[in-house]
Amino acid sequence: MSRNRKIAEPETAQIIDTLTDGRGVADVPGKKVFVDGALSGETVRFRRHRKKKNFDEAELLEILVPAPERVEPRCAVFGLCGGCSLQHLAATEQLLMKQTVMLDSLQRIGGVIPENILPPLEGSPWGYRRKARLAVKHVFKKDRVLVGFRERNKPYVADMHRCETLHPLLGEKLDELSELISGLSIRDRLPQIECAVGDNATAMIFRVLDAPSDADIEALARWGETRDIQMFLQTGGMETVAPLPGREWPEPLQYLLPEFDVTVAFTPTDFLQVHSQVNQMMIRQAIDLLAPDATSSVLDLFCGLGNFSLPLARVAGQVLGIELADDMVTRARKNASACSLENVEFRQADLSKPMQDLVAGQSFDLILLDPPRTGAAELLDALLEIRAERVLYVSCHPGTLARDARRLVEEGGYRLTAAGVMDMFPQTSHVESMALFQR
Repeated sequence: MSRNRKIAEPETAQIIDTLTDGRGVADVPGKKVFVDGALSGETVRFRRHRKKKNFDEAELLEILVPAPERVEPRCAVFGLCGGCSLQHLAATEQLLMKQTVMLDSLQRIGGVIPENILPPLEGSPWGYRRKARLAVKHVFKKDRVLVGFRERNKPYVADMHRCETLHPLLGEKLDELSELISGLSIRDRLPQIECAVGDNATAMIFRVLDAPSDADIEALARWGETRDIQMFLQTGGMETVAPLPGREWPEPLQYLLPEFDVTVAFTPTDFLQVHSQVNQMMIRQAIDLLAPDATSSVLDLFCGLGNFSLPLARVAGQVLGIELADDMVTRARKNASACSLENVEFRQADLSKPMQDLVAGQSFDLILLDPPRTGAAELLDALLEIRAERVLYVSCHPGTLARDARRLVEEGGYRLTAAGVMDMFPQTSHVESMALFQR
């Protein structure tokens, strides 16, 4: 026998803080209450809808006194779609919030304060995202195939017609993709599309759970040809990605780093920095901070396709890049060859394991590392033994950056001379940062 759940009464409170996921912290006695979409300084009406051990969650009913930093979200499905969390907050305030998160983490977790705070790196806050994985779902009740991101904290695909943060070559094609997939015999067996935009071409990988019919293949081919989009199928793991049957592999995607006369070729499945403008500013800042010259030897860890290694090789004496994915190492070597760079070497290794043997007997003046969210804890013993003059840490998680900073400072004899944020993902809670450690 089911029980009727009692609906909580509306409450009124002032918001005393804003979290990076876009929720406001209500000033109420007892447990903290996080209110979706509320900003610091606002007075709001809300209703609690979920109780947890240490806090409650609430829906925003009404803004009684808005914050001056509040702006009108550009996206029609903001609040429903899980792709963004901060469109209601002015871009300058988003950057300030992310900087505060970074500095607080460094001090609270790492026990360190940077000597200098770098100016935030920022590019266009809209239409910037050149790589994404879009969810696909045929919804019978709507008689429509939904293409986009999933709803916030839910497994459902948001019913959206465009995306304001995706590159326009992707974000303005959601309805076209919906119509295309609606006409396929396997529309119920196509769960996602991997998308990537290069400077020379756009590519889409359609994940299929059943084999498409000949008519499906022709429909996909025509759609891609009329829009100049490279079309791929994925029938299993990533190793199964291939062009449509009967089609040849197209020219690789690529992006340019014109300041350094570097072209980076990549596949739609490769990791790359999603914001082209911020990526170029990030590389310039990294080289300025490391300050290599023709005598410098540089170690680039988690080097990927050579995003940092190749520009560094233009100004340093020797560069060694190390990456886990063997296929990306192969492409990094090809990129170096295409750029006529002979002073950069790439090796494959699992950097989640201690690496003393990997660089034994080698010395490096400068180290750059760009680890995943888990940080670089396993590498620190080896890094401390190398005793490089400067270490530049590019981070996508302020907590693990702070944890590793503590060891670099306390055990390695380094100073945290500079740190700053980079808005690689505007409108979202992602905090990307860069920190320079100097002996």
